[in-house]
Amino acid sequence: MAGHETPELVEVYLDHAASTPLRESARQAWLDTSQQHHANPTGSHRAARAARRALDDARDQIAAALQRPSSELVFTSGGSEADNLAVRGVLYAAGGLAVCSAGEHHAVLEPVETAGGVTVGLEADGSVSPERLAAVLDAHGGEVSVVSIIAVNNETGVINDIPALVEVTRRHAPGAVFHTDAVQALPWCELDVLAADADLVSITGHKCGGPVGTGALFVSSEVSLSPLILGGGQERARRAGTPDVAGAAAFAAAVDETVKERSLEIARLGALRDRLIEGLVDHLGAVVTPTVLGGGANVAAGFAHVCLAEVEAEALLFLLDVAGVRASAASSCSSGAQDPSHVLAAMGIAREVAQGSLRLSLGHSTTSADIEQAIDRIPPVVERLRNHGGG
Repeated sequence: MAGHETPELVEVYLDHAASTPLRESARQAWLDTSQQHHANPTGSHRAARAARRALDDARDQIAAALQRPSSELVFTSGGSEADNLAVRGVLYAAGGLAVCSAGEHHAVLEPVETAGGVTVGLEADGSVSPERLAAVLDAHGGEVSVVSIIAVNNETGVINDIPALVEVTRRHAPGAVFHTDAVQALPWCELDVLAADADLVSITGHKCGGPVGTGALFVSSEVSLSPLILGGGQERARRAGTPDVAGAAAFAAAVDETVKERSLEIARLGALRDRLIEGLVDHLGAVVTPTVLGGGANVAAGFAHVCLAEVEAEALLFLLDVAGVRASAASSCSSGAQDPSHVLAAMGIAREVAQGSLRLSLGHSTTSADIEQAIDRIPPVVERLRNHGGG
């Protein structure tokens, strides 16, 4: 009946680990650069040279944020390409065996497994232990050419001790290069410290308020890397293709703002994350995986990963979406189907527990009102599913 329509719910966006809203600084950088620099930066005329300067400025800005030489930075189409370039690029150049953790993003895990590589099991809290990595490296002698361990797990938010894992790799596989997928880490970790000793580091724009389709791989000068994309010789012959100058400028603006705000945002969003978990535990007895409150692994401030008993994630996400809460169950890089989490399985979490997993991830646009709305909206949806057999 006219005049009695149900008002549309205000969106509560808690899926920043999948993709973050574009920052205004990034949007403005993209607009300004796209209007000012339309030429191909690999050309020789004046407009091309101006575009090249803009590209180099973006390269310098991103490199400075990680305190790495700008000559190391290879622009990519995102984190997945950067991860593939790291793993497959080393294997193409050097051969040998690839090693990664069992909890990697699929952009690392699948290249390693496809190449016949080896995985390292996770601890119960979701971390990768130096001892387990050492045992795997010892078992394979001098075969290993690349080791890849994620900096911040994209499902649980667990922060791995990358310096310790690099040190183990240097001792037990001295011929191997070390790569870390730091795609999720930039908003939460000082990568100039956490990833300082890594030979290869992947980052992307859309996890920190930059545009989708932007990313980078830092490649140490000592690393021999074969390109995946041939045909132009761009990026010092490490990736062919006309560079996206406007995308690079927007990416750089988002990285710069993220790094400048990081310490304040960790405190702000960490408090909101704790409030969210406490609220869900109070209402639902949620299993926090890994334990964020009261111990457990070191977890990035923006991640609230819970497992809800007697609930199936697919039905839960559908009803949460209807209730205006945007969330996910695991990573968001598949067709949309909710397959069982390989990360939770590697942690030894039973399938019946893992099937109720829910990843709520916070970011730069998250407010306290979002958290209170989530605490209000999620429990009724869960109770509805429990009353109807989980989904």
